[in-house]
Amino acid sequence: MAETPVPEIRTFLCRSDNIGVLIRDPASGACAAIDVPEAAAVLRALDETGWRLTDILVTHRHGDHVEGIPEVKARTGARVTAPARAGDAVPGVDRRVGEGDAVTLGGFTAAVWETPGHCTDHVTYWFERQRVAFAGDTLFTLGCGRVLEGPPEVLWRSLSRFLPLPDETTIYSGHDYVQSNARFALAAEPDNENLKARAGVAARAAQEGRFLVPTTLGEEKATNPFLRAGEPALARAVGLEPGADPAAVFVALREWKNRF
Repeated sequence: MAETPVPEIRTFLCRSDNIGVLIRDPASGACAAIDVPEAAAVLRALDETGWRLTDILVTHRHGDHVEGIPEVKARTGARVTAPARAGDAVPGVDRRVGEGDAVTLGGFTAAVWETPGHCTDHVTYWFERQRVAFAGDTLFTLGCGRVLEGPPEVLWRSLSRFLPLPDETTIYSGHDYVQSNARFALAAEPDNENLKARAGVAARAAQEGRFLVPTTLGEEKATNPFLRAGEPALARAVGLEPGADPAAVFVALREWKNRF
């Protein structure tokens, strides 16, 4: 069996807490930015790596994810792929995609998932062979996105799509909210030993100027309260009976986090 090609991936901070990501196929040289929160940071990462940008894959239309696109596209000629549901809100779009579409990057192929909840147009790019998912503002390390459009149950359905993926799946999110997420997670599930250990790792990483992005699905299933809404301890934490509908537990957790 042929060995699965391994992508080169570079992460870096943009703005104050956005995560910039470059993914490159070393065989072809094809390289994509996942969103462009800030043109200068993306161009600097390209200069540092020597990679040539061929694509920009947009997860959703919010300004802190797309405002750098015009400058980066002008400098690189990169093709912009964006959610069809974003309409004209994303600048410079060359291709619009939705559920069931596929995106190619050199020898890599990503399935497009529509993952609404944070906003109606949000998509995730799932590179199945590489076991890599670019989740934007849907799923964060130790947290999830804020619900800005639609009922919170929609975001729960989007998050639930990640649960059957292999535990070794690497997940890249759009922001570094790890410290605040860890504080909330510990408030919601203070007796979770895995979570306590992970919060300690996160605190040390912050002291060293690092961030816990990417994460793995296995780590999130063990420590992220929003993926653990089926656990009795989290049902009790929000005043529901053990065995309550995970969607109801999730809604209560999300409302609590909004006030936290």
